[in-house]
Amino acid sequence: KEILEKYHDLFTLQWEGVIGSMCAPRQAEWEQLLTNCSAFLFYGMERFMSHVLLDWLVAMNIPKCRLVILLDLVRSQESYQRITNSDIHKSCLRLALERPTETAMLLSLTGIGSVIAMQWYTTLQENAERLETLLENLLSFGKTTGQTVHILQK
Repeated sequence: KEILEKYHDLFTLQWEGVIGSMCAPRQAEWEQLLTNCSAFLFYGMERFMSHVLLDWLVAMNIPKCRLVILLDLVRSQESYQRITNSDIHKSCLRLALERPTETAMLLSLTGIGSVIAMQWYTTLQENAERLETLLENLLSFGKTTGQTVHILQK
């Protein structure tokens, strides 16, 4: 919340979304947010694809969304238990589609222009630092997504 408030006045007057601690988004909310945005940010626990229905996502056409930022792959004891209980009902192929590279490919196939995604598990603190760097460079300094990712890699 602190980071969002800091960048509220920089191109974010039309920000709309759901804070997960308030409620877990339903599939209709995911669809509305993705189809009506030019950029989408997911900052959450475990894999982004574990939160949305695969069949629903691959059927979507999302050409207006030019950028998706996935700051996911954070694990807590509670999230690990939730994902473990969910994963036992999924096939190996379905689980493979939730990996970072496959998620980026699926999002690209729906029409999304660019995807910035985590490649390995991390902590909430590290993702908060990444979010700060992303917003500072994209919104405050006006850097391109490529330049911003390059900065993150350092």
